[in-house]
Amino acid sequence: MVFIRNAFKNTFLFFCTLLISCGSATKVSSQVSNVSLQDTIPDQNVIRDTTKIGQPLIVGANQTEAYVPLLKDKKVAIVGNQTSVIFKYPNLTPIIQNVGEIQSPNFNQHTHLVDSLLSRGINIQKVLAPEHGFRGKADAGELVADKKDIKTGLPILSLHGKNKKPSVASLSDIDIVIFDIQDVGVRFYTYISTLHYVMQACAENNIPLLILDRPNPNAHYIDGPTLETEHTSFLGMHPIPLVHGMTIGEYAKMVNGEGWLGDNLVCNITIIPVKNYTHNTPYSLPIRPSPNLPNDKAINIYPSLGFFEGTTINAGRGTETQFQIFGSPDLAIEKYDYAYVPQPNFGAKYPKHQGEVCYGKDLRETPYQNAINLEWLVYAYKNTNNKEKFFNTKSFTLHAGTKKLQQQIQEGFSITQIKKSWRDGLIQYKAKRKKYLLYK
Repeated sequence: MVFIRNAFKNTFLFFCTLLISCGSATKVSSQVSNVSLQDTIPDQNVIRDTTKIGQPLIVGANQTEAYVPLLKDKKVAIVGNQTSVIFKYPNLTPIIQNVGEIQSPNFNQHTHLVDSLLSRGINIQKVLAPEHGFRGKADAGELVADKKDIKTGLPILSLHGKNKKPSVASLSDIDIVIFDIQDVGVRFYTYISTLHYVMQACAENNIPLLILDRPNPNAHYIDGPTLETEHTSFLGMHPIPLVHGMTIGEYAKMVNGEGWLGDNLVCNITIIPVKNYTHNTPYSLPIRPSPNLPNDKAINIYPSLGFFEGTTINAGRGTETQFQIFGSPDLAIEKYDYAYVPQPNFGAKYPKHQGEVCYGKDLRETPYQNAINLEWLVYAYKNTNNKEKFFNTKSFTLHAGTKKLQQQIQEGFSITQIKKSWRDGLIQYKAKRKKYLLYK
């Protein structure tokens, strides 16, 4: 009882602060709207809510009354992972009471979407699993094999193995596909690439897609270089900035509206939006979205430390502080005050610099980030003892979405100069993004 009282107290204090800062609450009319091509996207339904901003968040999956009727007498496939859950206590959604101070209730009490829908008699035929697998245990980039779910006996078909797109055969017995995955709002985080291929396959096979939306913990800013199309890969499918500031539902609208599926394809999507949410609503993820993003700090600075994936720098893989520290044996010892030794662990079978002493920086006490921090990357390059090998050019380019960033760092551009070069792309993207927002 003490836990519940404290949780509600924290929630009340947070939303009082939120309402004061926002000035007033916002109402959204209750309706199912068919959006025209002129408005943004054809063949799309957005089921809206009537509750007010300032109330506890309720994710799409928890709104079963809005979507279970859509699944009746349908053969269903679910694109999901360990984050695809329905919370038993949705009104105790984790929040950040003050920026950077996490107040997270115990979220052990939840049911997986698959289990919940099966218990309701929904005819689920199969699960389609993204990177890291259905249970979220595979390493980053590791191929995921097809298998059966031990608990339910359902076939699990991998979308991160030899096929990244659902095959015609895999959808031949399906009437509707559900997409429910927690994203973190970063271009090279591959769940939005999986979304692209799922939308494309659904459009090609005339199968509707139901999206159960969830908050984006990095939706409070937009930053980074815009992807250049010649560097398109599974780490970046579309010409967007590194931090895009959209939820999965909003991003799906943009994919449709911008014609990114190709061949004039448009996916018939229905979105169950998050209730009581804006892009500035802080959100603490109750379940880690992938093995190496264990907490809010890691998620917050992941856009900045993700650049290190294409360098000789280890970003905490092989430790219990993934994406909260960085280091390398090549960094100058006298310039850094932190040392650690990466070892194989959950999510990192073969971490970079395994068994070697890495000198670097502990970022666990850094302030809450509202933009990409380039200081850590630029300073590491300046202080490495092996500049010639610092960049893995192919990998770094795919993560950055451009060759320019590596060139700018090597040529000694200031951080101000580098960020200025992003400005035009960000302005153009923000204007485009406005057309597809569900949350103002």
